[in-house]
Amino acid sequence: MNSNHLSKRLETVSEHVERGSRLADIGSDHAYLPIYLAKNKIIPYGVVGEVAKGPLSNAVSEIKKEKLLSVLQPRLADGLAAIEPGDNITAITIAGMGGNLITHILESGKEKLKGNEKLILQPNVGEPIVRKWLMVNGYQIKAEQILVDDSHTYEIITAIKASQKMAYSPNELMFGPLLLKEKSPVFKTKWREEIGQRQRVIANMQKASHTDIQKIQRIKVEIKTINEVIKGES
Repeated sequence: MNSNHLSKRLETVSEHVERGSRLADIGSDHAYLPIYLAKNKIIPYGVVGEVAKGPLSNAVSEIKKEKLLSVLQPRLADGLAAIEPGDNITAITIAGMGGNLITHILESGKEKLKGNEKLILQPNVGEPIVRKWLMVNGYQIKAEQILVDDSHTYEIITAIKASQKMAYSPNELMFGPLLLKEKSPVFKTKWREEIGQRQRVIANMQKASHTDIQKIQRIKVEIKTINEVIKGES
């Protein structure tokens, strides 16, 4: 993968960045995503945020190689601290991290969010945690996408500040309000695999000397819910 040929995952993330956006890419690593967007004239300006010096120097060398230092600003900073008032950011991408870390970045950098930014989030795990943070903080989920890249399933969640309080049901938080409506083949495959994983957990727990009956019951309820959703009863 490089800035000319993004992974399917990052290419799909890039499709959610609107032309003309002023972007902050947080946890950018090699800066492949912002470089791709700048080279293709999708963004006129981007902040490339990295918390560690190693990944930041990787990003700087890639940006220099593409002669894009006038467009992309690499910054060593923790999360949204990379954003400065003069950046006038209109889109924030946070991709390739766990849901817990993404929500921590958003929560600890809340004062940087002005309310006019589109949030484009791609958690590797823990998607319900991200959706719950968005709901609690008054964001409306505007688009969701599920895809398989290199045998991993990824979900992309984009959100904007809502004018009214948002209320998503437990199922919408777990499965995604828009993915739940669409129920694509990838969605159904992912959740069938999730059932298999939960069944294996129960089988292992039943072999243990002390069986946690309550936990097994909780997992069985989850399996029932997933079954109802993928069979179209929700």
